[in-house]
Amino acid sequence: MVDRAAKAPSSGTGPRGETGDNAAAIRVAKALADPIRLRMLNVMAAGRAACCTPSPIGGAAPGNEPVEGICVCELQSLIGLAQSRASYHLRILKDAGLVTETTRGKWNYYELDREALAGSLAQLAAAAGAPLP
Repeated sequence: MVDRAAKAPSSGTGPRGETGDNAAAIRVAKALADPIRLRMLNVMAAGRAACCTPSPIGGAAPGNEPVEGICVCELQSLIGLAQSRASYHLRILKDAGLVTETTRGKWNYYELDREALAGSLAQLAAAAGAPLP
């Protein structure tokens, strides 16, 4: 099993010269601004319960640990996306630090990083002057 955690948002310079936390907040805001990506996050938040099968390969993913995330093929089916489009949106969510990716054999599984999402939402709320409850 290969676990590729989401990249931590860099403190480098963004596409328009934004730096540090500001650039990370902009990446998160852009990631959350798309309805397809919000649907993907909803599916990941529901976890395996959102899927019709235990896993796309009958619950027997390579490795000994149970599968926790949602496979790209399941997101394609549930949301109605081509593989390339699903991968594009997942890359944006990963680059924003909102999801993690685990590779099991030839399948990639994605999970919502709840801590990263909560931290990002708190940061965006603080930037807007409205702290979360």
